[in-house]
Amino acid sequence: MGERAGRVEGKVAIVTGAGSTPGPGVGTGKATAVVLAREGARVVLVDLHAERAEDTLRMIEDEGGEALVFAADATRAADCEAMVQATLEAYGRLDILVNNIGLASVGTVVDTSEEAWDRAFAVNLRTAFLACKHSVPPMAARGGGAIVNISSISALRGDGTVAYSAAKGGLSAMTVDMAYSHGRQGIRVNAIAPGHITTPMVLSVSGQGPRTEYMNTLRNEAGLLGTPGTGWDVAFAACFLASDEARWITGVTLPVDSGVLSVTPLMMAAHLRAVPEP
Repeated sequence: MGERAGRVEGKVAIVTGAGSTPGPGVGTGKATAVVLAREGARVVLVDLHAERAEDTLRMIEDEGGEALVFAADATRAADCEAMVQATLEAYGRLDILVNNIGLASVGTVVDTSEEAWDRAFAVNLRTAFLACKHSVPPMAARGGGAIVNISSISALRGDGTVAYSAAKGGLSAMTVDMAYSHGRQGIRVNAIAPGHITTPMVLSVSGQGPRTEYMNTLRNEAGLLGTPGTGWDVAFAACFLASDEARWITGVTLPVDSGVLSVTPLMMAAHLRAVPEP
């Protein structure tokens, strides 16, 4: 590993969803945990699937970083409370929380079931609410901290994922309200809205083959840069927002999307007409 820049040196971070779905590439939670560790933080790797977090732990330790794994179902208040308590017992402080847990749910308001709606809100919004509920008091007691919520561009534009979009929209709204409520306690709260990034979770849903390659090309071409995004792009943004370099930034949702939100549907259609379908 190269020399650390130390952007979060000495800080302690919790990253939820710190494992990565099996497959090529890296998920946003795993990438964020690794980048924070590279920059000097000790990281608590929270995941429902402990074995996935263990893989992240190995990567961090191989690079000389420090972390520990905490298995938790973050939809449960008791698990989130225990997660924070374990962090304080292990490291004596909590400076950074990254709420990264997410689950996509495709469907319109008509064909989305009540069960799918409730599940989307439990996974995408309730987890962040509970993690924040138990993380804010120890942060405030030490004089401040930084919270980064991983939202989505789906919260800001329509794409046929009504339950997911609504839950992520709620996460962005919660970000603003928390920034208002806890700013005078020294706690900054921001969100990131990833665009069409390619992660193992995305690939596990889309599968492989010519059609998938075509859809990935469309995803890349939809952005102004025309290049693929990965979990690392989200991780670098999260590390910046968690660091003291962003000390005067709070209450924002930062798109990491290759400019997709700047493109009108008409412009996007013109971009994509040049992409040959298999």
